[in-house]
Amino acid sequence: MNILIIYSHPSEKSYTFQILQKLKSAIINQNWNLEISDLYAMNFQSDMSAQEYEREGFGKTNLPISQDVLGEHKKIEKADCIIFLYPVWWSDCPAKLKGWFDRVYAVGYAYGQNETSNKMKTIPLGIVVCTAGHPNDFLHEIGIAQSMQNIMLDDRLGKRFENKEMVILAGTLEIEKVMANHFLQIEGIVEKIRNYITK
Repeated sequence: MNILIIYSHPSEKSYTFQILQKLKSAIINQNWNLEISDLYAMNFQSDMSAQEYEREGFGKTNLPISQDVLGEHKKIEKADCIIFLYPVWWSDCPAKLKGWFDRVYAVGYAYGQNETSNKMKTIPLGIVVCTAGHPNDFLHEIGIAQSMQNIMLDDRLGKRFENKEMVILAGTLEIEKVMANHFLQIEGIVEKIRNYITK
């Protein structure tokens, strides 16, 4: 089983980084292959260049794809499961991760394929894990949870993934009250991956 984590957070002092460490440990304990794209540590370029826009905006699939983007494509093509891990900032993922989708989901690869395209494979399993300050009840009450799920699962993952789900590790404004449950949820995610393998 090849797992790819797309991780987006600038600080190792963050709670999201603690979640990453728990997730890594749980995956390694399964003896699965793990690769991590730590977007901040990689200094991943989130802004699309003028040449990239020309390629994307006008569907010019003959124009070259940047080497850093091709590197992400190689990771994707090896993956059986991709986990997106990030904090919720202003009702969405950090700009660094949004930029990853903008650039890595290149025309001819993730959409707009033609006869010469190197099409993105369909990933068997996609899991979105995000940390959020407010409790889940509040996020659902104001519609933010549903909005995030629609954007991440229906649009960004879309039909590019056979199976997908989102886990919101909410209530981090009172971490001491939710941490134990969040760690159990991480174990549950790994269990779901294991069940998927064996089904």
